[in-house]
Amino acid sequence: MVATASPGFWRGKRVLLTGHTGFKGGWTALWLARMGADVTGIALEPNTSPHLFGKLDLATVVESHFCDIRDRAALTRLVQAAKPEIVIHMAAQPLVRASYREPVETFATNVMGTAHLLEALRGVRETRAIVMVTTDKVYHNLERPYPYREDDALGGYDPYSASKGASEIVIASYRDSFLKAEGKAIASARAGNVIGGGDWSEDRLIPDAIRAWLAGKALEIRRPQAIRPWQHVLEPVNAYLVLAERLFADPSLAGAYNIGPHTHEAATVREVIERARIAFPNSDVIYGDGTSGPHEAGWLALETALARTKLDILPRWNIAESVSRTLAWYRAEAEGQSALALCEADIRAFTEAA
Repeated sequence: MVATASPGFWRGKRVLLTGHTGFKGGWTALWLARMGADVTGIALEPNTSPHLFGKLDLATVVESHFCDIRDRAALTRLVQAAKPEIVIHMAAQPLVRASYREPVETFATNVMGTAHLLEALRGVRETRAIVMVTTDKVYHNLERPYPYREDDALGGYDPYSASKGASEIVIASYRDSFLKAEGKAIASARAGNVIGGGDWSEDRLIPDAIRAWLAGKALEIRRPQAIRPWQHVLEPVNAYLVLAERLFADPSLAGAYNIGPHTHEAATVREVIERARIAFPNSDVIYGDGTSGPHEAGWLALETALARTKLDILPRWNIAESVSRTLAWYRAEAEGQSALALCEADIRAFTEAA
């Protein structure tokens, strides 16, 4: 059986969601609200224009607080007031190239922000399940055609990857030193590259393409041969929700889990863009030779057997359908359709696909 988030489980649950003003956070907040969860969101104010938080009018369905997770005192007050039964932590500095420009801020947010949240949860009796969202880039990348497993060495060349690898060590330390003894089950979810409607961040493949093509400009691609485990945003969001449900029922499932497509579905940047161009037939692309810009991993894929066997989490939409649905979302939204209606339609289609 393919696991899907259960509305019956989430109805009435008190959920703390950090990063709810971001791309994945927006989809997660919407899905939780539609299932009847009582959601408290903690995040920075949206930093893109437009942004999914506003498009979905999430301030009307989530108790929203703007707070920097680097501010330990303010974060602690909000966490303890929320008394969450379940925590999903997404707040982060999530961009590789931005981490080269602001390395100290990236480490402060991704490492110390994680520590601040976990410290704030100590002693909160109501909390039972904690899902910490990290990334597929936590591994020491050997640049070889090998899908990384949860017990492979952590690492990180760029500050973003290194900060997320370090946060995994913080998560494991708090689990072993404090939270397990309090009856809190904590897991990290290492998700692959995510696409889907509603992302307007800088330096991300599909948002960059949409901006260029809607403006009638050519898209410039630095590393067309880079391989990534691409997946539609609803794949990891569903995985986070299912993981939280399982942790709530069975604390022995605490640990680290890779979340991504089947290994053979990892694809190059060029493959993704050529699929995207089907929806924009007159679009132009300038492919680089892979030498410009700071270092980024060339080959990255995940082995997801652990999530498949222990949590019943399997991918639903392959790369072709994921790209097609993503581009259809952006085209429809640009033509005036409601972002809320488009997201809800995708969630319905995804759950029916189970």
